[in-house]
Amino acid sequence: MTAFNVIPKVSKQPYHNAILTRLPTEWAPWPDDATSVNHDEALSTFVKRSRKKGFAWPKKPVAFISDPHADAEAFEASLIAAGVIEREGSHLCEYTLTKFGKKTEIVVGGDCLDKGPSNLMMLRSLAHLYRLKADITLLAGNHDLRLLMGLLSLERDTDAGSQHLFVRMGKKVIPLFKEVFDQYLADTQWDKGLPSEAACRQALFPGNDWFENFPFYAAGFLTPEGIEREISKMTTKAQSFEAHCAKNGLSLTQVYAAAMKCRSLFLNKSGEFSWFFRRMQLVKKRGSFLFLHAGLDDHMAELLAKYGVKHVNRAFKKNLMHQNLFSFYYGSLANTFRTKYRKADLPLTPRGAYIARRAGIQVLVHGHINQHFGQRVTLKNGLIHIEADITLDAHSRKNEGLDGYGVGVTLIDKNRGVIGLSCDYPQAKVFKPGRKGKLVEPAK
Repeated sequence: MTAFNVIPKVSKQPYHNAILTRLPTEWAPWPDDATSVNHDEALSTFVKRSRKKGFAWPKKPVAFISDPHADAEAFEASLIAAGVIEREGSHLCEYTLTKFGKKTEIVVGGDCLDKGPSNLMMLRSLAHLYRLKADITLLAGNHDLRLLMGLLSLERDTDAGSQHLFVRMGKKVIPLFKEVFDQYLADTQWDKGLPSEAACRQALFPGNDWFENFPFYAAGFLTPEGIEREISKMTTKAQSFEAHCAKNGLSLTQVYAAAMKCRSLFLNKSGEFSWFFRRMQLVKKRGSFLFLHAGLDDHMAELLAKYGVKHVNRAFKKNLMHQNLFSFYYGSLANTFRTKYRKADLPLTPRGAYIARRAGIQVLVHGHINQHFGQRVTLKNGLIHIEADITLDAHSRKNEGLDGYGVGVTLIDKNRGVIGLSCDYPQAKVFKPGRKGKLVEPAK
């Protein structure tokens, strides 16, 4: 199977065939319906701009998979659906690159962590891609960076801007701590030398005066809506965090121990997952397409226009490890993996969208906003977005009434256009403008 032969081909591997039977068997021009676009002019605008001089497709095919959320089975199934890997065995992490996979860029759109069923297996599957020397870019997602912020907050001097960042991770990170405790600590003297339960609580939770001080600390930096949203979110999380830990069989002392182990695994140079944050980038540009986790604001559009992608990624790395946690997490760089274009987020105005387009960014390809009917083309203040989080992880799918684990990928290629594959839509959605500026029937 190649990535653009959407009709499934029989394989000798039953697992491979089981994945393909969940995918569309036909493809058609991108549907102009409410599940696939957000605006009457979304597709027509995309067509017009893609026909203009200066619009550029990626030089080699790109397979974009976003928001696997600790579901390695869904992640690998999507890689198989893309045609970039094939199974060598019956277990996870037993795969090799296909011929097509060796000439394709794989962009993982962030949010590899949280929710489940297995954070550690997801990380090990991703590590296997690196071992195979795949052409892979790992983008920063808000769930991934929330873990990093929480771990970093345990070692730095805390203030009203950062002392809440551990508990802010919320219940979705607790399965990771449970996995780490069970796999690395349970059969050891894990509690030797640890602080008391009360001391662990003090280290993990914001102080009693945080709720009073944070609005003043954040004034002038966050919007009023953003401050109100943060206080409300933290009120809920602080009240429920310990109960969620207990529900997963963890005391606060065990959570603290698991967090310390995570610091070793992720932040030490010799840690098993030290590559994860080290390899992470904020944005990736190919042709006129900008790949990122969530979206842009005006300031980021200006940075990209003035300094380019390399500068932005370098600024992301430097701020990530060396700057004040508050100013990083609530600033424009982090807005790129957090925004949903709400009032609480830093804004993308028509001016910012215009600046992005003048900088050669015509289309944003991102995750973060999960869909139930495959990918969507949206128009936001004049900037085209491809929303490519098709709800992969089994945990979210169960909660949202979808069957099993997800399978899906967004393929972008200069010859075939944009192809949205998803197990939740009956056809493969294909965006390929013809010479007269209309979507053409895809070649079989």
